[in-house]
Amino acid sequence: MFKEKLKTLSKQFNIPGDFHFAMPYGSGHINDTYAVDINQGGTDIRYIFQRINHNVFKQPEELMNNIMRVTEHITRKLDGIPDCTRHTLTVIRAKNGQPFVRDAESNYWRVYVFVEKALSYDVIENEQQAYEAAHAFGEFQKDLVDLPAPRLFETIPNFHNTPWRYEMLEQAIAEDKAGRAASCRKEIEFALARKADASLLVNLQKNGELPERITHNDTKLNNVLIDNVTGQGICVIDLDTVMPGLIHYDFGDMVRTSTSPAKEDEKDLSKVSMQFNMFEALLRGYLKSAGEFLTPMEKHYLPFSGKLITLEIGVRFLTDYLSGDVYFKVHREGHNLDRCRTQFKLVQSIEEQYEQMMKLLESI
Repeated sequence: MFKEKLKTLSKQFNIPGDFHFAMPYGSGHINDTYAVDINQGGTDIRYIFQRINHNVFKQPEELMNNIMRVTEHITRKLDGIPDCTRHTLTVIRAKNGQPFVRDAESNYWRVYVFVEKALSYDVIENEQQAYEAAHAFGEFQKDLVDLPAPRLFETIPNFHNTPWRYEMLEQAIAEDKAGRAASCRKEIEFALARKADASLLVNLQKNGELPERITHNDTKLNNVLIDNVTGQGICVIDLDTVMPGLIHYDFGDMVRTSTSPAKEDEKDLSKVSMQFNMFEALLRGYLKSAGEFLTPMEKHYLPFSGKLITLEIGVRFLTDYLSGDVYFKVHREGHNLDRCRTQFKLVQSIEEQYEQMMKLLESI
C-alpha cells in the first residue's frame, strides 16, 4: 500500500527517473520515513521520503522554511568541497517549487537526497563516536552563527524552557490527577530541591550574558551520520527542532544521551552513571569545532548544561507520570517513573563529578 503511495508522490517531486522500490527506514518515532529507489539511467538512486507528523509539528510549512534556510546556508559554505551533498541534508523541491507536497489526506511530505556510505547509531559504542558526534554538532552550530535574519521559527515553543517545565511539574503535583504523588515523594523532593538550577541559564540570557544561537535541540548520537570508511561525523540530520536556543541545550543533551551506559528506562539504577571518559570525548570534540565562536561564559556553563538538561528531561517524565502518562508512550506500569529515576540518578552522578568536569574544561 505505501509503495503505491510513494510512487504517486515521487512523480510530484523534481526527481528524474522511474520509481523502482521503497521500504520503511530508520528508527525514528515521530515522522514516517522511507528509503525510495528511483531508477535513473539504469542505476538505482536512493532518496529519503518523509511524512511530517503535523500533530507534533503543527506548522509544517514554517518548519520546512527553517530547514531550507539552514541547509541552503550550509550548502553555500560547502561550495567546492568534494561530496558536499554528504555533509548536509539536501531537500528536493516539488515540481511546484515548494519544499514539500501535500497529499489527498492533507499530509505533508518531503524528500531528501540519501547520504550514502554513512550510518547512524542508536547506541554509542566508543569514545571516538562520542568525539565525532560532538564535533559534528559543534560544526553545525558554527556554520549557522552567521545565518541572516529573520529569526528562525520556533517549531516547538518552550521546548527547553526549564522554568516552564517546572511550572508544569508543580501543577501536576497539585492536581495529582492519577493519584500517584504518594508513590514518588522521593523523586518530587529531588526535583524541587534543584528548582533554582532551572532558571540559571534563562536568566543569564535575559541579562544579555549568554547569546541566543541556532541550535539543533535533539542531539542524540543517531542524529549524526558517521562515515563508513573514516569514522568521522559527516552530516547532522533530523532538523525538525532546529530553532533559536542556547548552545547548552545541545551540549547538555549530548551529555545526557551519550555518557551513561544504561538504557533510558533502566530499572537497575546501579547501572546508571556518567562515564567521565565519554564526557571528556564530548567536550574535546565539541570545543574542537565550536570553541572558536563560543564566548567564555558559554564555555563556562558547558558542564552545568549536562546536569540541567538531564534534570529537565527527568522532570518531564515525572510530570507525565503524575498526569497519567498522557505524552510519552509507555509499555509497562510505572514506565515514566522508571525513566525519571534514571535521569535523576544521572544528575546525581554528574553532581558527584562536577568539580572534576570543571577542571577538565579549564585544562582544555
